[in-house]
Amino acid sequence: MELHKKQIELLRILSKNVDSPLTVRQIQEELELSSPSLVHHHIKQLEKKKYIQKNPHNPRDYKILNDPDRLVSYVNLYGSARCGPDGTMLSGDPIDKMALSQKMVNFDIEDAFLVIAESDSMEPYIHDGDFIIAKKSNFADEGEIVVCTLNEEVMIKKVHPKNKILVSLNQSYQPIIIDQNSQFKIEGVVKGVICNHEMKSTVM
Repeated sequence: MELHKKQIELLRILSKNVDSPLTVRQIQEELELSSPSLVHHHIKQLEKKKYIQKNPHNPRDYKILNDPDRLVSYVNLYGSARCGPDGTMLSGDPIDKMALSQKMVNFDIEDAFLVIAESDSMEPYIHDGDFIIAKKSNFADEGEIVVCTLNEEVMIKKVHPKNKILVSLNQSYQPIIIDQNSQFKIEGVVKGVICNHEMKSTVM
């Protein structure tokens, strides 16, 4: 079962303090929650989802059933998405699945998918070979970076829906105009980058 991001944080706090449990008030401060009742709610959810087991005779005594640092989900990896003008149509069939730590995703991981960036038009933020974490969506706000298809070509671009323009971060590339005859579709909004060239990750 999926965990709320506060529940993942709570699980890590509980795991680090098994030998010397924190009070509800201390946990509330750690999680920056507005009330102790929210702490109790998230603890009950962790019990219900079988991540912790509490001692019924001692509310501060508990056992971690699942290590929070091993919370991963397998996310569909689709084909390459060129950051330049050419690409291939996103297929409904993923080419692979990748294990992704839930701490890297600040939205429902069921809505996540991955593509591999090609070309240099989104540098310095996205480089050739980077893995792109995107949230499935057919809509985007002004200025968001998206995975999209334009006339059956897959691209990663900053989108300006009102002006019908796709923009590269690399200023050596010209903006692309989406005219009325174009077949344009937003596949997802970019939420993070796993930087393959430096093996580090960035979450938006």
